[in-house]
Amino acid sequence: MYKIGVVGPIKSVEKIIELAHEIDQDMTFIPYIYSIATETKDIVESHNQDVDFWLFSGYIPYKIASQTSVSQDKLAHIIFSEAAIYKGFLEESYKRKKFIENVSIDIIPSPAQMATEGLADIEQNVRNMYLKEFDVAIDPKKLFDFHFGLWQEGKIDFAITCYPSVDEQLRRMGVPSYWVSPTKTEIYHTVQLFTEKIKTSYYKETQIGAVMLEIKDFDSLKERMKQGYRIQYLELRIKENLLQLCERIDGSLVVEGNGRYTIFSTRGAIEGQIQFITEKMYQLSIEMEGKVTAGIGFAQTVFNAELHAHRGLRQTKANESIDIVMVQDDGTIIESVGNVEELSYSYRAEDPDILEKLKRGSISIKTYTKIQALVQKMRWKHFTTKDLATQLQMSERNAQRIVADLCSVGLAKIAGEELQHTRGRPIKMYQLVMHRPTY
Repeated sequence: MYKIGVVGPIKSVEKIIELAHEIDQDMTFIPYIYSIATETKDIVESHNQDVDFWLFSGYIPYKIASQTSVSQDKLAHIIFSEAAIYKGFLEESYKRKKFIENVSIDIIPSPAQMATEGLADIEQNVRNMYLKEFDVAIDPKKLFDFHFGLWQEGKIDFAITCYPSVDEQLRRMGVPSYWVSPTKTEIYHTVQLFTEKIKTSYYKETQIGAVMLEIKDFDSLKERMKQGYRIQYLELRIKENLLQLCERIDGSLVVEGNGRYTIFSTRGAIEGQIQFITEKMYQLSIEMEGKVTAGIGFAQTVFNAELHAHRGLRQTKANESIDIVMVQDDGTIIESVGNVEELSYSYRAEDPDILEKLKRGSISIKTYTKIQALVQKMRWKHFTTKDLATQLQMSERNAQRIVADLCSVGLAKIAGEELQHTRGRPIKMYQLVMHRPTY
């Protein structure tokens, strides 16, 4: 199904691929071995076209790859825990028949990697623990010097490192050392989650998508053109533009009539060409000397995708300032798709407490979730009805009515007042009341 590039030192990559094949045999895992972690950048940039996703043996190569132009959605890494360090202590203590008392450890700070609490527990149970935190750009020689210097001074009797090359160097110099590599459990869980995420992405991208475009006031346009041939030429130019769009998204064009057209394709193809869709709509609006709007719908079936697209198109009619509305299969609505004004919210709610309050206040779910999304996007600690009216393209009287209804059922509250520069009553400031879901 997909090709996954596995990047890391040879021992880690071999272990990852061996376990990965046990978990999922439908995917192809391609090894990319490096001697030092800084080689990751060249590996990813040179072979990005050869794979669909990248899996890294640890946080260090992942962090290096995330600094390239490759999409973050394509990257994942094996998540280490403090268990990997405990394993090193256990193995060395077993060899010596006594507990390690003096140790040096190097780590790269990462919230998802080695827990600080785990290192704190180790520090409490050893006599001396020397810790070196480092950045991905560090020269591994500096890590070697850190451990070897402590060994020569007699301050440590064991070293734990994140770099396999440092581990090998220390061993050659006679320093008892342990390389922190991912455990089988950590590899298994990460690969399992990663492959499930990839499959989810695949099914999402292959969903059916419908782009429904409408030329507003098409009847008036035809009336202005007195000659029948001019109308036919105009329709040919429309089709030419739309066929170019079809070619780009590998879609199929259906002429609905009266200035409405629907293109069917896949979700992945449509989402990847939003900018091109916007450009074509702009070209058509100039050609037609009128506004062109679009509703985009995604679903598992053609019927539901078309239904969602129609819902999106209907919403552009309700709000003249919006050109594109996207309706996803999970109930998410995205207005002004691809623009800085883009706003995402849902027409569904699951919390029974909120649903009951909305019903009592005669407030639609869509209105409430839209206000929620706007408050989060604008990072408002509090807002006025004028703020809502301006952002949601509605009258201030309508905004006042909605906020009053929200306050009446406890979904919003007065947060203070703002004095006006001119004479008049202070302006009320409001705040949404946050609710924890109840199931």
